[in-house]
Order: sequence, then C-alpha cells, then structure tokens
Amino acid sequence: MPGRFSITATPIIGAALRAGIHYLDVTPEQRAVLAAFGRFADPARDAGVVVAPAMAFFGGLGDLLATAAMGDWATADEIALAYALDSWKPTPGTRLTGKRNTGRRFVFTKNNLEFVADPPPKRVWNFPDPFGTQDVESLCLSEIVTISRHLPVSEIHAFMNLPPLRDIHEPETPSPIASDDRGRSSQTFLVDVVARKGSEERHASARGRDIYAISAPIVVEATQRIVIGPGPEERRRRRW
Repeated sequence: MPGRFSITATPIIGAALRAGIHYLDVTPEQRAVLAAFGRFADPARDAGVVVAPAMAFFGGLGDLLATAAMGDWATADEIALAYALDSWKPTPGTRLTGKRNTGRRFVFTKNNLEFVADPPPKRVWNFPDPFGTQDVESLCLSEIVTISRHLPVSEIHAFMNLPPLRDIHEPETPSPIASDDRGRSSQTFLVDVVARKGSEERHASARGRDIYAISAPIVVEATQRIVIGPGPEERRRRRW
C-alpha cells in the first residue's frame, strides 16, 4: 500500500476489520503506527484479526533485532538502534512521504513517548565492519513506537549515520536503480542494536542490500506466519 500511511491506513484497516482480513503495511510513519494501535488494537483483538503496521526495513527489522537482543531479559533499561547506509537514493514514495510528514517525531524516554529535541541529538556509534566508527543523528521512525508496545524498556532511541541523511535531504539525489537480476540497488546497509540492562549489554545486527528490497521478504514472511503459522524448523525448535 503506497502513499502517506497517516492518511490511507485508517480507512483501509477499518475495511479489513469489517471483512475479517488481516492487515500489514510497511509504513515508517510514527503517527500512522500510533493511530493503528490507538484505534484498532481492541477491535482487531475482538475480531481475531492481525493488524501489523510497519512490517518493513524501518519498524519490522529493527523491532526483530531489538527483541533478539533482549533475549531472556524480562526488562531492560535502554534499547538503542543505529542504521548505517552507504547511500540513500529515495523512491518517489519516500520523497512524497517526507514532504507531507512534517510533524515532530518521538523518542521513548522515561517510559513515555516524548518529542525528540530540535535539533536532533547526535553521537558517535561504533558500527561493525565495513562501516566502523561514524557520527550518527537521531532518526525517529516507526520502530520507536512498535518496540515500545511490547518490550518492557524505559528508553528507546534510534540513529542513522550522516551521509544517507544528507542524500535524502538533497533534492537532486536520484531514485534507486536496479543493479542485479533481482532488481536490487547497490545500496548496502547495516542495522546494529544494543540492549542495555545496568552495566550489561547485548547486541544484535543485520546487514544486506537495498532497504526497499528487504522490506518485501519481511512482510511476506510475516504474512505467511499469520496465515499458515511458523515453518517446520521453528515448530521443531519450539517442541524442544
């Protein structure tokens, strides 16, 4: 479902619930995710329908890594996510969403969603290879909201390295171009997540190509698990 999800998601989720159909989207927009949870959590539960916004690179992947980093911890003090991209050539949909989604964004601090500071906070992040140590800036997208809904943690913050942020703010940056037979661009990414509890830290990371292309297998895998359940390997592990 393309476009600005803060406008389109609500009527489509409503229609999905009336029809008894599960709903997933790939929104990075915090307000769209907040609206989905706020308006539809109880009706979806009552209807036995899954409503899963932000099942994509932003939102789904970061949330998955944060959950993996938490492991068997019942609670944590902080989850910090850092995204490193070698470049960001935005699609027309990303451009359109950026132009329309101009409201202030949120971090999760002291167990509450609060507006991020203006200008956004910066820090230094030690990424795994090949990115290494880089300056990063606060990036508040849908994973802040999704993680806060199910992981018991007091602080959630997300960051991105600076070169892709400059790319996306530059009007002349071109759209992505396919560079292989699978249609992926040459862009590379690394997502690094740290869960902290007291002085102990746990890490989880993922790397790959093309932040847009990676969203498709994420949302397809989620749909498959909703419709037909986990695969045989996961069912085997659960029995043990």
